Amino acid sequence: MATNESGGTKLEGGTAGGTRGTTTIADSVVSTIAGIAVRETDGVHNVGTGPSRALGAVKDKVSRSSDPGRGVKVEVGEKQTAIDVDIVVEYGVPIADTARSLRTNVTDAVETMTGLEVVEINVNITDVHVPGSDDDEDEDESSSRRVR
Repeated sequence: MATNESGGTKLEGGTAGGTRGTTTIADSVVSTIAGIAVRETDGVHNVGTGPSRALGAVKDKVSRSSDPGRGVKVEVGEKQTAIDVDIVVEYGVPIADTARSLRTNVTDAVETMTGLEVVEINVNITDVHVPGSDDDEDEDESSSRRVR
């Protein structure tokens, strides 16, 4: 049996494993698992909205680590979880196929690792990445064309 306590899910140990006790899974763990599965999906260029990606990039440089749960929101109940994901897709990739693959990857990863049932995955496409038009290149070009 699982119970939601202070931002986590508590799974009670059964007699099948021979061990008694509880296992608590924090919401951030589910978010991290889902985030990694999203990033491993073909056709996904980036995860998160523009401002969250920019803030995350600064945070990653300062802390010298990345947050795989960035751009992923989860709601965890006693036995189920719902997940919201903001992504940027690659240009030319069928969005419906990418969303379907993403849902499959995330569901498999979360259900296998946590034992929670994934009841819903909402995929929000926030942008399309066009190869050769990275944000850094655009900023450099626009600043060199600026009238002084």
